[in-house]
Amino acid sequence: MLVVDDGSTDGTAELVEARPEAQGPEPRLRVLRRPHAGKGAAVRAGMLAATGDLVIFADADLATPPDQLPLLTEALADHDVALGSRVHPDGTDRRASQPLHRRALGRLFHLLAGAWVTGNVPDTQCGFKGFRRDVARDLFSRQRIESIVFDAEIIHLSRRRGYRVAIVPVHWSDKRGSRMRVGATLALRVGLDLLRIPIIHRQVGPARDRGLAADPAP
Repeated sequence: MLVVDDGSTDGTAELVEARPEAQGPEPRLRVLRRPHAGKGAAVRAGMLAATGDLVIFADADLATPPDQLPLLTEALADHDVALGSRVHPDGTDRRASQPLHRRALGRLFHLLAGAWVTGNVPDTQCGFKGFRRDVARDLFSRQRIESIVFDAEIIHLSRRRGYRVAIVPVHWSDKRGSRMRVGATLALRVGLDLLRIPIIHRQVGPARDRGLAADPAP
């Protein structure tokens, strides 16, 4: 397990490094320290540093519990990308426990992102996604967005590269205490980042030119 510390000052890195799993010549738990640059930058650093055949990232609050990991690994047996989804096929939405204003903003984001960037993906922002290692390195090496919009960029790149994408319903519970503060500055950055994504990647083509397994994007 690789824990990416995005310039925190709360002792998180030290706490992780003190764990028995982080000791010894071949530790099963590592900390990657990075200067603060945003969630997108932290996830990119971790995904590019990961060494497993399958690479999965999850939010540190474990809103999606570890027992959901097999769902992603099973999907990756015959897909290149597995996107955890809080929206389930029967119509239930695990995000219903979020505050009303967060749900309203989420719906607005989904409409904008779906129309311009991601296509018909029911939940772009679930912080629980998996990739084959070669695919992760291809996608995250191309990532340019460092804000919370990076998920939409990775989905957009997956479609442009023609990767096989699985939507995987997962359990999720709202963890209060988010440090994200919604305001005019954040809204403006989110809007500009969404606008930029198809433009900065307009020349990206299918992955066949690199010999990576892929199917045409839907």
